[in-house]
Amino acid sequence: MEKKYLNVVCAVIHDGDRFLCTQRLRKGPDYIAEHWEFPGGKVKEGENDYEALRRELHEEMDWNIYVGAKLGSIEHEYPDFIVRLTAYDCMAHDKDFKLLEHIDACWLRPEEFTKLNWTEADAALIKQLWK
Repeated sequence: MEKKYLNVVCAVIHDGDRFLCTQRLRKGPDYIAEHWEFPGGKVKEGENDYEALRRELHEEMDWNIYVGAKLGSIEHEYPDFIVRLTAYDCMAHDKDFKLLEHIDACWLRPEEFTKLNWTEADAALIKQLWK
């Protein structure tokens, strides 16, 4: 059986030397439920990455962001699907977001990322971006 392939985008949003990290809801497979990630979501058919990222953050956080340059991309195979995760450098004019689809959020420096239990795809992306 062929695994489902997901094209996912995420926002790397910084405030000075800290980056926004969000914790997933308690739903989905154990290997991603309640794990930490950079906010974002799936790219729908007919959308480009920028449109998808702006839509996802508006839907999940009621937050308008500016999507900047592509930072990097990885592919990761989970037991049930394969994900292509692409990160974009993003900015927001304020920190006035709501956690509509996440349990928690925090702002951390890259050296503090190890404190969190990241999804495997986000962990691989972190290794690529902060070598």
